This record gives sequence, structure tokens and C-alpha cells, in this order.
Amino acid sequence: MSAGTDPAARRTVPVALGERGYPIEIGIGTLARAGAAIAERTKATRAVVVSVPAVARRYAPTLLRSLREAGVRGTRVLVPDGDASKSLRQAARLYEALLDAEADRGSVVVALGGGMVGDLAGFAAATYLRGVAFVQVPTTILAMVDASIGGKVGVNLGRGKNLVGAFHQPRLVWIDLATLRSLPRRERAAGLAEVVKAGAILDADFFAFLEREAERVLALDPEALLPAIERACAIKADVVARDERESGLRMLLNFGHTLGHAIEALSRYRGILHGEAVAIGMAFAARRSEALGLAAPGTAERLEALLGRLGLPTAPPAFLRTAYLSALRVDKKRTDARIRFVALRGIGRAETVPLQPAEILPAGLLGRRAAAGRRPAGRR
Repeated sequence: MSAGTDPAARRTVPVALGERGYPIEIGIGTLARAGAAIAERTKATRAVVVSVPAVARRYAPTLLRSLREAGVRGTRVLVPDGDASKSLRQAARLYEALLDAEADRGSVVVALGGGMVGDLAGFAAATYLRGVAFVQVPTTILAMVDASIGGKVGVNLGRGKNLVGAFHQPRLVWIDLATLRSLPRRERAAGLAEVVKAGAILDADFFAFLEREAERVLALDPEALLPAIERACAIKADVVARDERESGLRMLLNFGHTLGHAIEALSRYRGILHGEAVAIGMAFAARRSEALGLAAPGTAERLEALLGRLGLPTAPPAFLRTAYLSALRVDKKRTDARIRFVALRGIGRAETVPLQPAEILPAGLLGRRAAAGRRPAGRR
């Protein structure tokens, strides 16, 4: 994988789903051209742009102007920032906003922002009038490489993440890497957890590239960032094309998410970013993979070292084991009493293993790690 890249270059990553396929367009400074692409892909004459206040102030005027220039009437709808907004209550408010905007089946919902906005807006698009067109314009690394690709949309319940949702593929994913310049360093690092995940489970060469270029990617150096985002998107797109409905291969993308989602639920989705929780979950899963005899010794250490260079936590918060077990029992990957736990066979190779919650979290394990590990998650 070459790190040399023309910063002005654009990349297209196809998501091959036949008639429901779509391109992921990746560039730098391309937001002003998004409207024409949205109009071409959706044939919509009306767009409802869903965003959070801070992102909308910075980027919605450019996007709305580009839509207007393409002949699409645009309406901006704001939702409160934070994962707590990924809820049925906010979805109901979006339905009302869509009605107020006179959105019909020929309209398009455009998500401008991070993963929460994409999941919430996508869920509303999937269910409003039994489904309207949807476009992702992600502005965070996390959304660019993960949440915006693959059509998984939904909301949280109080007892767990993403327990209500649908598969609703976007018509287009438009990525302008220039939007990352306004992203706080902590959120950049959190998004890179999903980039690391892609290499850890499916591409050892890409993982080695990240080991060489970690600091440059975190600093948004275009020559390192563009190939990193492109490759992470390509890995996700390939998995989605081969297993759209998460019946097999796509389950591997949940690496780190079993414990990560439990941490988020127990934290009430406050004080810890999704990528930070996933980083902790990946480090934990790698250690469990070694303990189960699946991965060679040193696998977890290598993964933790890369996460540490990106400033990500790896030690679980010190919640009671009983609380963790309760959170795991509502994991959406559970079948009967077992969870399809994603384990590593080595860097670049993963598989699912059916385990009971008590097998995932042996007594005493989390307490030792929380006491001995890096700074507590969510405390900066």
C-alpha cells in the first residue's frame, strides 16, 4: 500500500449490491460538489438535511447551496448532539419535521454529520412513508469508514445499542476529508479505532501500514489519510457486498463491539466515545483470543500498542461484573444463551466463537485489567 497520494485526488469505492449498489466518493474539498452528485443519484427535487447544530453551522450552508444549484430544494433539520439523541423519541421528531418539509417519496434525506446522525436519519428515511431515498455525507472518521457504509440504520434503547433498526442502503456516500479539520483530536482518534479494526480482522498489510503511519494519519496528513480512509472503506464495502444482512462474514465487523456496546450502555452513552469503547473492546477481545488459544501470544500487545499511539484507552471501566453480564445478555448478536463473539486468529484474521456471557467475562478478569490498565475510559 503506497502512502504517496496527490491531495487533490479523488477516489471512488463501489459498494457492489446490484441494483442497490452505490459509490463511496472520497476527496478533499469536495463538499460544494455534493449537491450535483445527490441530484444525479437520487433524482430528488426536495432534500431534508439532518445534522447537529455545530456541524450544520459550519457545513450546511455549503451543502444546501450546492443542492440549490443542482435544482434541489433543501430544508435543514437539527437534532441535539450526542448519542442520547439516537432514540425513538428523536426519530418521532424527525418524522414531524419531514412532514413539515412536505417530504414525499420523491424526496431524499441527507445525513450531514457523524455516526449518530447517519443512524438516526437513516432510520427515519427507512421508515418514513415506508422508505425514502437516503444519502450519507459523513463528517467524522468513524462515520466515514463505518457507520455510513452498509445500510445498517437504527436507534438505541435504554437497555442496549442499536436494538431497533433496519437495513436501508444509501444511494451515495460523499466523503470530504476537509471536514475532518474541525474535528477535535479526541474524536479523530476515536474514529481511527474503526480503521484499526478493519486491518486487525481482515488485512494484515493494512494494519502494518497503520503501524508505520499512525501519527501522520492522526494528524490528517493527506498522503497518509486518504489511502487509510480509502482502504478502510474498501474493506467495509467488500464485506457488505458479500454479506449484506450480517449472516456470516459481516459479523466480523463487530470485533470489539461486544464489550464496547456493554461499556456504552453502562455509561448511559455519556463520557465515552463509541470508538473509545470499541478500542477497549478490541484490546479485551484480543486478550481473550490469546487466553482461548486462538491467537498467538503477542497479538494483543501489538494491537494495544497501535491503539495507544493513537491515544485510545484499552482498559475497561471498573463496572461490576454482574453489570457487564447483564448488558451482554441484551447483545443483538446473541443466539439463545450464546453470543457470537469475534475473536482474532492473528492480525488480519478473525472468526466468530459462540460463547456464553460468563465465558466472555471470567470472574475477576475485568477488575484486574481496570486496575492495571491505562487511564479510565472517558476521562481526559
